[in-house]
Amino acid sequence: MENSSVTSQISDAPVCYFGQFSVTRTSWTENNPSRRFRGCTFYGRLDACNYFSWWIHLPILRYKVVINGLLRKATNNGNGEMKMHQIALGVFLLGAVIYKCVMQQLGFLGDLGLFILA
Repeated sequence: MENSSVTSQISDAPVCYFGQFSVTRTSWTENNPSRRFRGCTFYGRLDACNYFSWWIHLPILRYKVVINGLLRKATNNGNGEMKMHQIALGVFLLGAVIYKCVMQQLGFLGDLGLFILA
């Protein structure tokens, strides 16, 4: 990809074929505008190893913790603070946030899509 910008996020980066941490980049090509990917640290140089993978980063673990907590409250029924429809609404909204993040990462949501899901 000729058109890309670089973001250094070493902490969770996989390693390239040279054993170096890969770098998160953003594609600015016509086919993949603003789509993020991981590439070799030496990307753009002749000696790069051509490591490449599309990158979708979501805080999935946090969503699982929240959803499991909501489900526990729904089945516990001990204090009756939350009703089942409130739990269902919370799970639905979390699903919408996850869907929005995935669609943004894949480049399927334009400004109108962001407005609708905001």
